[in-house]
Amino acid sequence: MSEGVIARGAEAVLILKGDKVIKRRLKKGYRIAELDERIRRERTRIEAKLTCMARRCGVPTPIVYDADGYDLVMEYIEGTLLKHCLNEKLSMRAGQMAAMLHAGGIVHYDLTTSNMLLDAKKRLYLIDFGLAAFDGSLEGFGMDVHLYLQSVRATYADEALASAFLEGYKSKSPHFDEVIGRVREIERRARYL
Repeated sequence: MSEGVIARGAEAVLILKGDKVIKRRLKKGYRIAELDERIRRERTRIEAKLTCMARRCGVPTPIVYDADGYDLVMEYIEGTLLKHCLNEKLSMRAGQMAAMLHAGGIVHYDLTTSNMLLDAKKRLYLIDFGLAAFDGSLEGFGMDVHLYLQSVRATYADEALASAFLEGYKSKSPHFDEVIGRVREIERRARYL
């Protein structure tokens, strides 16, 4: 396993170091320095907490080892992004994971096939809690489900994948009907933007 930068995004860079990955939040030059430092520290701390809480809810996530300043140190999971290997069975598992996350009062807010990894043992992990929040609202749950469904429909144009996700979600969610009602409302609002 080589070490160094493995991914770069708008907010952070991922650095592989041995069997760990470091998510380092990047400085934003357009922010006042003190504000930037506070925002990056808080987001790092909150992401660590939410990742750990999701794991306690039964959602497979990387193990968080440390959150220090702007660095989040986690278990490195070698795998394939779900968007590269998605099928109905995996989409159903993604739906189950989403329902378990929501049962714990957590909304991911970036629930797409780009934020799920399938490892060599066929275990599916939810990653990147950078936008996540403690949110027990139907609106938050509906936004997560809507985002996943939209990403699948736009990428694959395969309604069976969306149906499998919903089947998985329903199997673990006591509030399925209410959440789906909110998803429909979100879809209606989105049409008029």
